Amino acid sequence: MASVLVVEDDQFVRSALIRHLTDASHTVRSVGTALEALREVAHFRFDVVILDLGLPDLDGAEALKMLRGITDVPVIIATARDDETEIVRLLNDGADDYLTKPFSVEHLSARMSAVLRRARASAGEAQPSRVIQVGGLSIDPLRRQAELDGAQLDLTRREFDLLAFLAGRPGVVVPRRELLAEVWQQSYGDDQTIDVHLSWLRRKLGETAARPRYLHTLRGVGVKLEPPGSHRTPGNGHRP
Repeated sequence: MASVLVVEDDQFVRSALIRHLTDASHTVRSVGTALEALREVAHFRFDVVILDLGLPDLDGAEALKMLRGITDVPVIIATARDDETEIVRLLNDGADDYLTKPFSVEHLSARMSAVLRRARASAGEAQPSRVIQVGGLSIDPLRRQAELDGAQLDLTRREFDLLAFLAGRPGVVVPRRELLAEVWQQSYGDDQTIDVHLSWLRRKLGETAARPRYLHTLRGVGVKLEPPGSHRTPGNGHRP
């Protein structure tokens, strides 16, 4: 069974989706705005997001782009819009599937099952089994767990992906463009996305941009992760 986030402002549709998904033994959380959805995926781990486009605070297409900046959770668009050009654009922007309202609960279940199968198969193929050790950091990509000095870190999916990617290249300065391509699967994007996640990671690693221990930002160059005491390059400005 899956953990599902329903993002839908129509209370009737929202209640019906929650009832159906709960009856199918899924764990469901629901919100009615894009900003609430962003907060949810930043703090909780979901297997799939069902996203309506006609949200009151932000168009769902923009919400999708923002979601893709912080998580790689599968997203199924559920909306009354049926323009083929828009459907293609949304799929290219990171949606995993698209359902046009009205749709049956059986149709939704089938689409969810297919998306979850693809996501789990992809995760199984991509995850290496080697535990990465950098100083007091221990990162297990297979189990998607990270520890600092023996204490488990509570990381979001994107925070874990960023930490694991950098830890797999200790001492190597990784350009921001490469981080966007490899961690966010985006060919372009806003540096602020990276800065926000670095700030969250630093907080959980017990450090700051002014007093870094593991994460070091070289202004205009990129980011590197290395054990405390290894960084000796003077005069490099730090970003959040």
